[in-house]
Amino acid sequence: MSESSRTAKSIKNAKVALIFYFINLVLQFFSRKVFLDYLGAEVLGLNTTAQNLIGFLNLAELGIGGAIAFTLYKPIFEKDTQTINEIVSVQGWLYRRVAYIVIVGACVLMCFFPFIFEKAAVPMWYTYGSFSVLLVSTLLGYFVNYRQIVLTADQKEYKITLNVQGFKIIKVLLQIAAISYLSNGYLYWMILELLMSSVSAIILDKLLKREYPWLKTTVSNGKELSQKYPQIITKTKQVFFHQIANFVLVQTSPLVIYAYSSLTLVAVYGNYMLIVMGVTYLMDALLRSLNAGVGNLVAEGNKQQIKKVFWELTSFRLWLASVICFCMYKLGHSFIILWVGSGFVLEQPAFIVLITITFISLSRTNDTFLSAYGLYQDIWAPAVEAFLNLGLSILLGYYYGLVGILSGVLISLLVIVCGWKPFFLYKCGFKESVGEYVIRFFQYSVLIAISCICISWLDDYLFLASVRSYGEWCLYALRILTLYSVFSFVLFLIVDEAARSYAIRLKSLFIKNKFR
Repeated sequence: MSESSRTAKSIKNAKVALIFYFINLVLQFFSRKVFLDYLGAEVLGLNTTAQNLIGFLNLAELGIGGAIAFTLYKPIFEKDTQTINEIVSVQGWLYRRVAYIVIVGACVLMCFFPFIFEKAAVPMWYTYGSFSVLLVSTLLGYFVNYRQIVLTADQKEYKITLNVQGFKIIKVLLQIAAISYLSNGYLYWMILELLMSSVSAIILDKLLKREYPWLKTTVSNGKELSQKYPQIITKTKQVFFHQIANFVLVQTSPLVIYAYSSLTLVAVYGNYMLIVMGVTYLMDALLRSLNAGVGNLVAEGNKQQIKKVFWELTSFRLWLASVICFCMYKLGHSFIILWVGSGFVLEQPAFIVLITITFISLSRTNDTFLSAYGLYQDIWAPAVEAFLNLGLSILLGYYYGLVGILSGVLISLLVIVCGWKPFFLYKCGFKESVGEYVIRFFQYSVLIAISCICISWLDDYLFLASVRSYGEWCLYALRILTLYSVFSFVLFLIVDEAARSYAIRLKSLFIKNKFR
C-alpha cells in the first residue's frame, strides 16, 4: 500500500470522526447540564461510577482486540481472506468466554451494591438499572459486533463511526427529552440506552456482512484454530497487562475519589473529565485511523520510512497536544462557571496536575508504534504503572485529597510512559540507541515552553479577558486558540524538519483531493 493511500484513508476516517466528534461533544455537555438540573449531582456521580465499574469488568477482555488487530495487519495487506476468517473466528471464540466471565463478575459485583453505594443518596434501583443497561451494551460487543475489528484494521473505521456515533446522537437527544419532560425521566434514560445500543449493534452487523460478504466466522472452531495461531494467545496475555494499566489510568480515579469523598465530588471531577475526554476524543478522531496505516507500514518493513513517519507523527501529536492543553488551562475554569456554575470549579493545583496528565496521554505516539511492532512483552511495565498509579493515588489521596490522587496518576505516567516506553521502542522496535529520542523530545519541550510563556504574556498583559457570557467566552477561546496554534506551529516549522515534512505531506494531499 502506498504512503499516499494510507494517508488518504486516514484523512477520510478523520473527517467523518471529526464531524461526529463535534456534534457529540456539544450534546454531551448539554446532556450533562440536563442531568445536573433535573436529576442532581448524586445521580450524575452514580452514572459515572457505574461506567467505571463496567470498565473494571471489561478487564476480562484481556487485550484480545489489540492482539487480533496486530495479527490482521499482514493478511489484510496480502488480501488473504481465509486467514482473516480464521483469525476473526478465534476472536469470536475468545470473546464468548470473556462475555461469560463478565456476566458472572457482574452478578457477583451487584451482590455488593448495597454496601458499595451505602452512602449514596439515590434509590437503589437506579444503581442496579444503570449498571444493567450499561452491561448489556458491553455484552453486545462480545456477542454481536466483535467482527468490526476487520473494518478498523482495513482503515475503514469511518463506517463504524457513521453507525455507532449516528445512533449515539439520536440516543442522547431522546434521553435529554425524556429527562426534561417526562416523570421518572431516568427510567426512560435506561430504556433508551438499552434500545439504541441493541439497534446499533444489529445494523452494524448487517453493514459488516454487506462490506465483507466473504467474512464467514465459525466460533465453534475457534478453540481448534487458536492452536494454528498461537501468537494470538501469546499477544493477548501480554496485552492484558497493558489493559490493566489503561484501566487504572482511566477508570480508578473516580472510584478512589468516591471512597475518600462523595458522589458529588465525583460529579465535579467528572465535569472536568468530560472536557478531558472531549479533547482526547478529538485527538483520537484525528489520529486513530493512522494506527492501521502504521501497522501496514511496519508490515512492509521499510525502516527508514518507519522512522520518518514516527517523527512526523510525534511532532504533530506533541504540537496538537500542546495546543489543546494550553487552551484547557486558559479556558477551562471560565467554561465550567458558565456551564454548571462556580460551585463546580476544581481547585487550581488539581487542575494543573490534570492538564499535565492530559498532555502526556495525548502525546503517546510510542504506543502506536509499539502496537504495530507487536511489542507487548514488557508485561512488568504496565504492572508497575498500575501499582504506582493506584498505590500512590490511595496513599497521596489520604493526605492531600484530590491533588494527591491525581499526583499518583502523574507519577506513574512519568515513570513508564515518558521513561520506559521510548527506550523499549528504540531498543526492540527500531533497534537503535534512545539518545536521539531524548534530544529531540527535549527540543520539542523547549518549543512548547517558549510558546506557552509568550502567549500567556500576551494574554495577561495585552488582551485582558472579560468572560461573562458564552459569546464572550467563544471570542476569547478563538483568540487564545489562534494565537497559540499559529505561533507554536510557525516555531515548529522553523526548527523541526519532521514538522515541515508532515506539513508538506498534508498540503500535497489536500491539493490532490481538492482538484480531483
